[in-house]
Amino acid sequence: MTTSYIGLGSNLSGSMVDPLHQLNRAVQRLSDHPHIYEITLSSFYSTSPIGPQDQPDYINAVARLNTELLPLQLLDYLQEIESEHDRKRQQRWGARTLDLDILTYANFEIASHRLTIPHPRMEERAFVLVPLLELDAEFFSAQGKSTADLLANCADQGIVKL
Repeated sequence: MTTSYIGLGSNLSGSMVDPLHQLNRAVQRLSDHPHIYEITLSSFYSTSPIGPQDQPDYINAVARLNTELLPLQLLDYLQEIESEHDRKRQQRWGARTLDLDILTYANFEIASHRLTIPHPRMEERAFVLVPLLELDAEFFSAQGKSTADLLANCADQGIVKL
């Protein structure tokens, strides 16, 4: 069994469901998988968009889970859930109905054309670090930096706990 942290985000409604409900539905789908266990969800946060600013604010959270899935199997399942929520990959950092990212998978380091673990920009994003710190005050990056130290280096990114 492996512990993984998953970043969740949404800033567009899809199938008549607002972003907060989409995140809750995604967490329910995670818990439906027979090889995903013990999901702990952070609080939800409203965050300013990174990238194009002509889009709505995001709702973000982080989930900690235990899984028997291998990293690419987990990625495939996350992308299946995104697809069920009408996720379209049209613009980098653009608006989206649902975004599910593997932030970490135990202490694995993976760099492939499909998957990079740890997530390459997680250490720069308050919308990842704040909920991650909430879930695990003792979390350290692959470089041995504490989440609190990483967060101190993030510029004000407009994050508000809901």
